[in-house]
Amino acid sequence: MTTTTPIRAGQGLAYGLLGLPLAFVALPLYVLLPNHYAREFGMPLATLGAVLLAARLFDAVSDPLLGRLSDHLFGRSVRAVLAVGAVSAMVLALGLISLFFPQVAGADALMVWVLVALLITYTAYSQLGIAHQSWGARLGGDELQRGRIVAWREGAALVGVVLASVLPALLGLPVMLSVFAISLLLGWWAWTRAPRPLMAMDVGVYRPPQRASLWRPWGRPAFRRLLAVFMLNGIASAIPATLVLFFIQDRLQATPAQEPMFLAAYFVCAALSIPLWLRAVARWGLARTWLAGMLLAIAVFGWTAFLGAGDVLPFLAVCALSGVALGTDLALPSALLAGVIAAEGDSGQHEGAYFGWWNFATKLNLALAAGLALPLLGWWGYTPGTRSDEGLQTLGMAYAVLPSVLKLLAAGALLALVLRPSRT
Repeated sequence: MTTTTPIRAGQGLAYGLLGLPLAFVALPLYVLLPNHYAREFGMPLATLGAVLLAARLFDAVSDPLLGRLSDHLFGRSVRAVLAVGAVSAMVLALGLISLFFPQVAGADALMVWVLVALLITYTAYSQLGIAHQSWGARLGGDELQRGRIVAWREGAALVGVVLASVLPALLGLPVMLSVFAISLLLGWWAWTRAPRPLMAMDVGVYRPPQRASLWRPWGRPAFRRLLAVFMLNGIASAIPATLVLFFIQDRLQATPAQEPMFLAAYFVCAALSIPLWLRAVARWGLARTWLAGMLLAIAVFGWTAFLGAGDVLPFLAVCALSGVALGTDLALPSALLAGVIAAEGDSGQHEGAYFGWWNFATKLNLALAAGLALPLLGWWGYTPGTRSDEGLQTLGMAYAVLPSVLKLLAAGALLALVLRPSRT
């Protein structure tokens, strides 16, 4: 694919469709699973937080190595990338099923089961995700083109998230897992028919990247600045993602039938907002548009701290407006990273290293959110199902106030580290 030819709808869908099952599996792993083990199996929050922290730290640390593997596979051939992706997809499907249907009994055995299953599932998920992201970055293009490529992937991802958020409540876990497996198969098949990425080597000639390629991104100041913003913004999103079901069930005291409504409103509005944000990119550029999305998120999400039992409609409005802001978080940071890779002359060679560290930051945020927020909530008086004023106040502060402060810091960092240096 050339860097000047606009990506067509069929090409964008062929590439982006795999984003649907990858996001589909992300919501059960990062949002549903903690709540599922706490309520269905009675796993204490401190134990659950420790297990999730250990698994997610392993997942984060392994991502740079998986990024290097991705660069090697791209250096070998596109066929090698797709073949390893097929194996990862099969392992991912089996791993997710084993997580929600453990075959052991007893607290200790269950803890070991979930830890091992998480390690296997995370590794397969990360390998497939990094390869897919690297593929998109290698397609090239200007800012708007890169934004469109990421938008196809993230648009499909939002469809996956909506399905994952409504299917468990409406049709049950077995149906959710079956839909995931089918969508993963279709996503991989479509990927094999996607536009081929730019390759730095002649066909049939294999020359692996240098050893230093694993650390290459850290030698780029533009990458370090962008990653700092991405991490601050990511932890601001990871904390409410970990706590949202606890907030809905205990602070709002919403019925189980209402839970999918909140998640669906959030992600549907995010999907609908992406074309509008892309129009803003054409006018303002990627970084300024991302800043606008952050400011919108701060303006609307902080209001959740004032919500209580029965405030279903106000929270639904917050979910919808926060979803609009989410559109920028999904479509723009990866496009900015692709621009950094191109500007540094690393296109076609080191995308895997960049996205490996990028995903490392994402997973580290999620690990910290689960490993710190859940135990702290327990120590500060909150337990799932509580109705005490102290516990609910603690939950509200952790869910609404802390993420808003972190998002404000991320907006300031984007302005200071990315927007101002780009003018000089």
